[in-house]
Amino acid sequence: MATKFFALACIRNNNSVEGRGSSDLSPRPHYPSMPKYPKGVVAEETTMVVGTESKAVFSVIGMTCSACAGSVEKAVKRLPGIREAVVDVLNNRAQVMFFPNFVNAETIRETIEDVGFQAALIADEGNEKSTLVCRIRIKGMTCTSCSSTVESALQAVHGVQKAQVALATEEADVHYDPKIVSCNRLMVAIEDTGFEAILINSGEDMSKIDLKVDGVRTDHSMRILEQSLQALPGVQGVDIHHDDRKISLSYKPDMTGPRNFINVIETTGSRRFRAKIYPGGGAGRENHRKEEIQQYYRVFIWSLIFTIPVFLTSMVFMYIPGLKHGLDKKVVNMLSIGELIRWILSTPVQFIIGLRFYTGAYKSLRHGSANMDVLIALGTNAAYFYSVYSVLRAATSPHFKGTDFFETSAMLISFILLGKYLEVLAKGKTSDAIAKLMDLAPETATLLTLDEEGNILGEEEIDGRLIQKNDVIKIIPGAKVASDGYVIWGQSHVNESMITGEARPVAKRKGDTVIGGTVNENGVLHIKATRVGSESSLAQIVRLVESAQMAKAPVQKFADRISKFFVPLVIMLSFFTWLSWFLAGKFHGYPKSWIPKSMDSFQLALQFGISVMVIACPCALGLATPTAVMVGTGVGASQGVLIKGGQALESAHKVDCIVFDKTGTLTIGKPLVVNTRLLKNMVLREFYELVAAAEVNSEHPLAKAIVEYAKKFREDEENPAGPEAHDFVSITGHGVKAIVRGREIIVGNKSLMVDQNIAVPLDAEDYLAEAEGLAQTGILVAIDGEVAGVLAISDPLKPGAQEVITILKSMNVRSIMVTGDNWGTANSIANEVGIDIVIAEAKPDQKAEKVKELQASGYTVAMVGDGINDSPALVAADVGMAIGAGTDIAIEAADVVLMKSNLEDVITAIDLSRKTFTRIRLNYIWALGYNVLGIPIAAGVLFPSTGFRLPPWIAGAAMAASSVSVVCCSLLLKNYKRPKELNNLEVRGIVIE
Repeated sequence: MATKFFALACIRNNNSVEGRGSSDLSPRPHYPSMPKYPKGVVAEETTMVVGTESKAVFSVIGMTCSACAGSVEKAVKRLPGIREAVVDVLNNRAQVMFFPNFVNAETIRETIEDVGFQAALIADEGNEKSTLVCRIRIKGMTCTSCSSTVESALQAVHGVQKAQVALATEEADVHYDPKIVSCNRLMVAIEDTGFEAILINSGEDMSKIDLKVDGVRTDHSMRILEQSLQALPGVQGVDIHHDDRKISLSYKPDMTGPRNFINVIETTGSRRFRAKIYPGGGAGRENHRKEEIQQYYRVFIWSLIFTIPVFLTSMVFMYIPGLKHGLDKKVVNMLSIGELIRWILSTPVQFIIGLRFYTGAYKSLRHGSANMDVLIALGTNAAYFYSVYSVLRAATSPHFKGTDFFETSAMLISFILLGKYLEVLAKGKTSDAIAKLMDLAPETATLLTLDEEGNILGEEEIDGRLIQKNDVIKIIPGAKVASDGYVIWGQSHVNESMITGEARPVAKRKGDTVIGGTVNENGVLHIKATRVGSESSLAQIVRLVESAQMAKAPVQKFADRISKFFVPLVIMLSFFTWLSWFLAGKFHGYPKSWIPKSMDSFQLALQFGISVMVIACPCALGLATPTAVMVGTGVGASQGVLIKGGQALESAHKVDCIVFDKTGTLTIGKPLVVNTRLLKNMVLREFYELVAAAEVNSEHPLAKAIVEYAKKFREDEENPAGPEAHDFVSITGHGVKAIVRGREIIVGNKSLMVDQNIAVPLDAEDYLAEAEGLAQTGILVAIDGEVAGVLAISDPLKPGAQEVITILKSMNVRSIMVTGDNWGTANSIANEVGIDIVIAEAKPDQKAEKVKELQASGYTVAMVGDGINDSPALVAADVGMAIGAGTDIAIEAADVVLMKSNLEDVITAIDLSRKTFTRIRLNYIWALGYNVLGIPIAAGVLFPSTGFRLPPWIAGAAMAASSVSVVCCSLLLKNYKRPKELNNLEVRGIVIE
């Protein structure tokens, strides 16, 4: 586990440098000259002398670049007894393998601190995860002030390494050390801030499932079931919920699965128990969203029931003579029936329906911050309690005639609740991308039972969530692929557009991989499940999009800074507005004719003050960035472009220089035979039969390309097996020789022919030179001592590569190619695609250095590579784009994953980020402009010249509308269309002659 955790970024490149397969991600020393074993201990003697190897993981605070990481690594490796040390600057971690007989963890920690960094031991000698990610839903947040309060509270908990709280999703992502703090402690910290916390995922287990058990009558039976399940290999935890007869299990999918659990439950005891997957699981966020929408709707309707009569008695019935006379009848002294009705009806709105605002304001003020609830509570209280004072004074005085503002407080609360209802309705649509992704998983699957020889014994329809690893699933035409896996029987075409964004169906045959959630178009397939549940590609994509939507864009810091002093400033402005109008009225600063007949100067000033207080909305500012990021990342996912959060979006819109890797990025990344020139009269098929027979035993990539190409000549035959080779000899670095059908076949380069005393004719020489000029590898084939033909093998350009570079130029983005290949091949490819600047024969660390040079020159640099060999450059770049990811979307070094593996998505990613950031700017202009214009109007700036006054209830409606308008502005991103140039781009196929 630890090896996987730390095999990131600058570690991964070692595999490519040493020519090893990408599957070997074990970290290798960056300083090979330093001894791996204690001084004086011979490697062969290690097991006898040194003893057991231990591992420790340290948190290293203060590292800023690879130079810092290098200095830490170098210092640790100088200690005696260090087996290996790997420093991960991205996650501020150092993993050290050491021999306890020579050094201990404390000495290593002190050594790191001697270098100048703060170090702490966070994991040692165990295989447990040192960091887990806990996801918690938070109910009750209204603005960025709330989310900042919760985030600060979580970060203050000992053992929490990082906490992110997203207002738009109402969720928290907490990275924590399970040895120091638990999820329950994190939830308590949230609830202490005054918000409700609901655990979504503790991060402790990859696979979890809830089962509903029927037939259980006693707690004793449940305990028996618990013991039976815990005894199963691979089961990590069993939680029993006695009230609703639910069993929650966490397990290792490699060892067991849900069908095993159901089988154990149903065969335990007297076989009267029945189990099934608990209904409603997996849709937590959607259920929460629906519940929240319904809750706001109910509260708004109740508020409306009380508010409409208040509004009618104060603003409508007063102009109807008969009704006005009835409402003006006095009850006690000057207290009228109308005032009494409004007081009675507005009280439940203020204190029962509006209780949420009191609660929110109290919680916010208790933690030293002020949010929107504070403004609403102050504004409505000012109107309500002044009205109560007016009513009580009227009831106790035979002469006082006051005016009440009960309609102001009631209508304010009603309009704000309407705004919140519309806001949660709109916010729910921002996460549609995740809901659509989750809906791709099929509800049912056809499970096949096979005998030892692979014959089908039977088939059964099961719930799609019951699929286990290594199950064989039947996929009929038109059905969704039930799980990630590979084809073991059948041929078909599969539409993978819903996962990768690739519109064209992909041909599938035996041995090909398939992705769960894609659609089988024609032909029956039998697939073997390899990744199920939370390990599947679909689940990983959902997690990636969710984490992207959680991440804050740097521009959001602007809103966070404003929110800290926004509410106190608004309260001060409100008070200043009231005081200014009150003093102006007291000292006759304006004509008495300005004061409406129904009120006095104090009441006029109070209305201006309340209007200022309720029109200012910090919510709109808080939602400006996260809603746009949520929609933008969701749209990107639907286009096959996975953007890892706001940071990547913000950086990508500024990109003005792109560094391309060559192999696997600009080119296919796989050698192909692109041309053949025969020098003797013979059938091409016979020629390739002989060549393929000689090359089939070679492991060289070029040999595999020849064998693969030769297969197409025998595709239509029932028995595609070719002739056998005898006396096979592989000549390293030159080629092969063998006897096929009694003829001597030699395949290799020119030097091999010279060594074997075979004359190379001028035609062959000319063709070899021509191939090299086209960045192709020329291979000579000799049959019985004579050159019979020349093959040209090349790694061809990806379709549309040239057009993509041209479009990037039109977008004012500079393109540079950096490759480890030779200069001749690099220049040829660069000329073909239209790239002017080329750097060849570059090692992975040199690619990263080139990126840093460009950044130092003032460029915002994006690096496009395969995500493993180019990981140092991907990390160094402002935006790392991993291309060629396919189903492997967990590339930690990249900021953007281009799932379709085509270059046009580089343009889509940049264009989408520009459109998203434009939308964020518009949101900020709207939210700030709203307050900048609204507050002076509410304060009565226009009143002296135009007589226009903004009543508090209209100001409250305006405030509610600002949040809704910002969310709707973000939702317009859903209509995103990629650049027209890409639609007109004719993607060329790969032509093989």
